[in-house]
Amino acid sequence: MKLNALEHSYQQIFSEPSSIKDVLSQDCQWHGSHPINDLLGIDEVQQGYFALLKQAMPDIERKPFISFEDQYQGETWVSSTGYFTGTFSNDLHGIPATKRSLFLRYMELAEIKDSKVVRCYTLIDFIDAMNQAGVNPIRASLGHDGLVMPPTTMDGLCSDPKDLAYTKSSIELVKEMHAELGRFDGVDLASMDLLKHWHPDFIWYGPGGIGTTRGVFGFQQHHQAPFLIGFPDRGIDGTLCFTGHNNYVATGGWPHMYGSHTGDNWLGLKATNKRVYPRVMDFWRREGDLLRENWVAIDIIDMMMQMGIDVFAQMHKNIQTGKRTQII
Repeated sequence: MKLNALEHSYQQIFSEPSSIKDVLSQDCQWHGSHPINDLLGIDEVQQGYFALLKQAMPDIERKPFISFEDQYQGETWVSSTGYFTGTFSNDLHGIPATKRSLFLRYMELAEIKDSKVVRCYTLIDFIDAMNQAGVNPIRASLGHDGLVMPPTTMDGLCSDPKDLAYTKSSIELVKEMHAELGRFDGVDLASMDLLKHWHPDFIWYGPGGIGTTRGVFGFQQHHQAPFLIGFPDRGIDGTLCFTGHNNYVATGGWPHMYGSHTGDNWLGLKATNKRVYPRVMDFWRREGDLLRENWVAIDIIDMMMQMGIDVFAQMHKNIQTGKRTQII
């Protein structure tokens, strides 16, 4: 396995900022998790993204564990997920520096034209960063918090030849799974037959605030049931791309889903009755005819902003007052 050209170029920007002009188009559109949000053009991307991360972690490294290129509706996309790592030397959007190693999880979909990035969508797990700094104001995850594992097979940096037919069948497997999720009858989780598409011991690597789950029971208890209670009318209505490489698949949207927050206790929150449009990305690894691993990024902080809840503001207030008030 080896890193593709884009992954090498990203790392070079951190060490040689002027190289950004060789990687991004002049009018590149860059969209990041809240509070990064929308950046337009090389200068804004440099200052609002690359320099921001470099300031927080001067020895920053980008460590992808899945990365591949594919075509979608005539567009070229590179899909990547992994971690930014380095010494957390300076505050990051007010998250206090720990002077220890920080593992900043990311998930990214980038459109390429003429060998340059023209659009990029990046979800960074700031809630997990808050966890590492001990300042997360949200209820502890129901699933497992902490480092997310790379693919069990350690083959996510896809440099092997692509089997187009196999890749297409992997994408179709994910689409069939999505259709199964759409069969929820609003009452019984068993109305969705997850084992038609998921391995019995599948691992769902969720974001900070939700955590990692294992198997159908763990997935239902720690993510699916609370989410469906909170957003009973949830659905998918926006897709940036649907790409794959042999046994790997990636998709996402900005936003990717919709739902009305009419139920209590998702993340320990009371229903706000607000309509929200989450930014979401998913990566999957197929094993045989089933889905074995699923890496998931959700811009929970942006979702909560849409619900009228400012996670960063509560974090800052807690730091200033010395109290650990939890958002409910």
